Amino acid sequence: MNFSKYLAIDYGEKRIGIAISDYDKNIAFPRDHVLNDIKLFQKILVLIKEESIEKIILGYPINLNSEKTPQTLKVESFKKELEEFLSKNKIKTEVVLFDERLTSSMAESYITEMGLKKSKRQEKGLVDSIAAQVLLQGYLDKEKKIN
Repeated sequence: MNFSKYLAIDYGEKRIGIAISDYDKNIAFPRDHVLNDIKLFQKILVLIKEESIEKIILGYPINLNSEKTPQTLKVESFKKELEEFLSKNKIKTEVVLFDERLTSSMAESYITEMGLKKSKRQEKGLVDSIAAQVLLQGYLDKEKKIN
């Protein structure tokens, strides 16, 4: 049995949506978002160690025509910085990009269906974390060929 999990990151300039899989890598669970600040990589490092993270799934924002956007370039830069940080800290966790088209709109629909109060539905951090959950679940499903 492999006692490791996957971590999904929905990258944003202000907030980072977070989701973590179960050990069987069947189900994605949203976690509280984290602020994109000077301590971000340290927060990710703590998650990797505490949750036995084997792989990081990073949402890759390309437009519906499969073209890069300004946000795509920011995510590519973030991936490179994260990989360098992990390498310096002797962490062998793999970072992979995964198409995140429509995850935010799916997350917003999901939150609306949950029947939460309007004030709760408008919390940006909640949308970020649910988007990370949708992203990770999509990755898990594709990996298990459930699609």
